[in-house]
Amino acid sequence: MHTAGIKDIKNNLSRYLARVKSGEEILITERGRPIARIIRENGKTNEIRQALGPLIENGLIAMPTQPISKEPPPRIKAAGKSTSEMVAEDRR
Repeated sequence: MHTAGIKDIKNNLSRYLARVKSGEEILITERGRPIARIIRENGKTNEIRQALGPLIENGLIAMPTQPISKEPPPRIKAAGKSTSEMVAEDRR
């Protein structure tokens, strides 16, 4: 595994991505401390339940029991103004 600092990754991202594509792992450091790793994606699509399986089995998370609505939530009006209008007004 190759180690590189944030500045080096930023300046040579294409070069590092080419190394990752060839199968190498890159450890990213900040001031000498590891903060992230770049690894090659396996290209297979993982279902969410499969990816979260170990966490579900250990009781660390629970999947929703009801289907999630894909409809956007209703707009909330307060004093005749939308939420975005009130936020914009607060920022002034």
